[in-house]
Amino acid sequence: MLNPALGYLVTMLGGRLDKARREEGASAVEWVVIAAVLVTVCGIIGVILTQALQGEANEIGNNIQNP
Repeated sequence: MLNPALGYLVTMLGGRLDKARREEGASAVEWVVIAAVLVTVCGIIGVILTQALQGEANEIGNNIQNP
């Protein structure tokens, strides 16, 4: 007789394996494309923020040196 917790775990894992075997949702290629788009968008936002912050930091540094 299986421990009830172990039986539950086996049942849940079996369900997840069955779900993973079915061809539902996005394929691996689609996930790669989605991830690439997100990485690109984050990179662009990062560059914009970095440039804006560097400009402000330089301005503050200049104001500190030349009051």
